[in-house]
Order: sequence, then structure tokens, then C-alpha cells
Amino acid sequence: MSIRKCLIGIIFSLSVAGAAGAADGALLDRDYRPLAGKDPVNLNREYGGKVLLVVNTASKCGYTPQYEGLEALHQALAGRGFSVLGFPSNDFRGQEPGSEAEIQEFCTLTYGVKFPMFQKVHVTGAEATPLYRDLTRLTGVAPGWNFHKYLISRDGRVVAQFPSKVRPDDPELRAAIERELARPVPGRR
Repeated sequence: MSIRKCLIGIIFSLSVAGAAGAADGALLDRDYRPLAGKDPVNLNREYGGKVLLVVNTASKCGYTPQYEGLEALHQALAGRGFSVLGFPSNDFRGQEPGSEAEIQEFCTLTYGVKFPMFQKVHVTGAEATPLYRDLTRLTGVAPGWNFHKYLISRDGRVVAQFPSKVRPDDPELRAAIERELARPVPGRR
């Protein structure tokens, strides 16, 4: 695919996501357990007002090394109101077969992951968790594989989506995050 076609696709995704996402303020009003944890947290209460990169993850995938880049991105931008949120999923060729405790151990020991990781979920099809059903509905794009990325603005709108092959250090991804970080925090001038 040409660079021009890729850019047109990304611009289209941004415009669709921006228009659709604006109508859905409750996207983050959902509870998920931290990975291997017991007590659910409400994403809106915990992360509302931040720029978020929501990523479906897997431990046995060709894209698994992206954990390192996601952690670096999280560490570099967390102080500015950014967070990566990881959701392990076994939806693609069984590439996340382990228990939540095994996933947590792998992510921590192999890649030093400290960004928030949540319970193992389905991200596609009829069994998709409500967050991913809405992300798909608002963007028109369901994850096609592990490490699909959705960018959410400070006011809880989906503003972009990036396929698995887009690495965390990709200039277009970083520019989209920077644009959102430059926008004012809702309720502040």
C-alpha cells in the first residue's frame, strides 16, 4: 500500500472517530480489574481527563516486543497526562493463552511493563467486551490483530486508531498523541 493511501486511511479514521466519538461521552465509564487483581476500577474515574492509548496485547505474538516501546511511551509522557492501557486478549490464534498471573509476570519480567494492564478480555466478535465493542463502533475498525491501538482524548472521545504494525515510536502516532496532549484539560482554561 502506498504512503498516500495509508495517510488517506489515517485521516479518514481520524475524521470518523472524531465525529462519532464526540457523541459518546460514556466510553470510559466502565469497570475492569487490574491484571491479576481482585477489585475493579472505573476507567473514567481513574483515567478520565488523560490522553489514553488503549491497546489489546498478547505475549506470544510477533508484535509482542511493542511492549517495550509502549512502556517507553508511557514513561516519557505520563507526567503530561498520558497513559497506555493494556488489555490482554487471546482472540488471535491463541497468542495469549496464559493466566492473568502468568501474563503479568511475563510483561513485568520480560519487558518491565509498569503501564496499567487489565483483565484478559475479548476484543472482537460477539464476545467483545463493551469497551471494545464501542471502540469498534465509533471508529468502524475492529482490531485485526494483537497490538491494535486506539487513541482517546482527554474528554473521552476516540480520535484515532492505528493498526498493529504501527509501532509505539511511529512519528504519526507520536504526533497524534502530542496533538491531544496540547489540548486543554476539560473544565480548565
